[in-house]
Amino acid sequence: MKILHTADWHLGKRLDSFSRIDEQVLVMDEIVDIADRENVDLVIIAGDLFDAFNPGVEAIELFYRTIKRLTKNGIRPVIAIAGNHDSPHLIDAPDPLARASGIILIGHPNALVTPFATEGFSVLRADNGFIELNLPQYDYPIRILHTAYANEIRLKQYLGEEKESKLNEVLAANWEKLADRYCDENGVNILTAHLYMNKFGSPLLEEPDGEKPVRIGNADLIYSQAIPAQVQYTALGHLHAYKNIGSSEKPAIYASSPLCYSFSEAGQTKYVALVDVSANNQAVVDRIPLTQGKPLLRKTFDDIERCISWLSENPNALVELTLKSDTFLKAEDRKRIYQAHTGIIYLIPVIKQSNGESLDTKEINLTQDMSALFQDYFKSKNANQAPNDDIITLFREILNS
Repeated sequence: MKILHTADWHLGKRLDSFSRIDEQVLVMDEIVDIADRENVDLVIIAGDLFDAFNPGVEAIELFYRTIKRLTKNGIRPVIAIAGNHDSPHLIDAPDPLARASGIILIGHPNALVTPFATEGFSVLRADNGFIELNLPQYDYPIRILHTAYANEIRLKQYLGEEKESKLNEVLAANWEKLADRYCDENGVNILTAHLYMNKFGSPLLEEPDGEKPVRIGNADLIYSQAIPAQVQYTALGHLHAYKNIGSSEKPAIYASSPLCYSFSEAGQTKYVALVDVSANNQAVVDRIPLTQGKPLLRKTFDDIERCISWLSENPNALVELTLKSDTFLKAEDRKRIYQAHTGIIYLIPVIKQSNGESLDTKEINLTQDMSALFQDYFKSKNANQAPNDDIITLFREILNS
């Protein structure tokens, strides 16, 4: 049995003001092509389907168009759970209609999916947080424990536990109960969840830069040891870099986001996980790199001409540009830089400080007018460099607005 595991699509996400929807269209096409080329039997999307609780029309249309193609007209089951960026009600709403197309949408943790059948597969049994599927091409079922994202309080409410209980213990007990009831060696056993999980004793993994954090402090860390022994593969979502926090025998994998979504991810290769597994056998995982999307590049220059030359040589990248200089960037230089490249997301000017230069720490005269006070403050923060005319003009515009 082949399973395609992907996560963290973040459809509709922007990089500052720059739209990524065209790149997302291309990478969704690539994921569909991989699923068809590898002839996978099941697709799991482990949360953060959208980037916002109220995604735009383009993002919603791209999502439904993609998952419909992934199902091959109801032949191949697609299971998608909500992440911390998703509205669980928005994910749940079309589920009855989606099932007719072979799509199972799960918005809330511990959700109960009513058994149903399509031309290509059937949901034989279901419980809160559990489904069992039968694919006619296999003589054994596939069991899936599923936990869509919820914050700590809501998750404990769904699982009927007191707030004082440790989250790791609550989840472990719930998963173990389901696994003991439904998962044996006569089927394939999978867990999918959108949460922050780490291996006990390992360094803490960084959550994606600019993302809504799931982990607040260390009191409620969820460890991979909570995964039941019966589970052969764990399909995780939330972290944007590919990572196996389980073992080679029992993989627990963050498949990564399909695109680099912040400059902290610059240079990362993105993947989908292709899982080959059968009843009572270890899962074998092959990570398949994704090639679509613009590269994110961080570059630093101390010469404007070299900066412009490099920008001309890399027209298809999205760029975070740091420019070091002895004086503040002039308006005409800033204009030349932006004219040289359409993908500059951030332009960060940095003033070089001379070694050993002492700063004037004179007492501030608070009776000065606001512009003079601003110039004193500016010099105190920028190695005694006075603001240029452009900055003074901008300050006065702000002051008068």
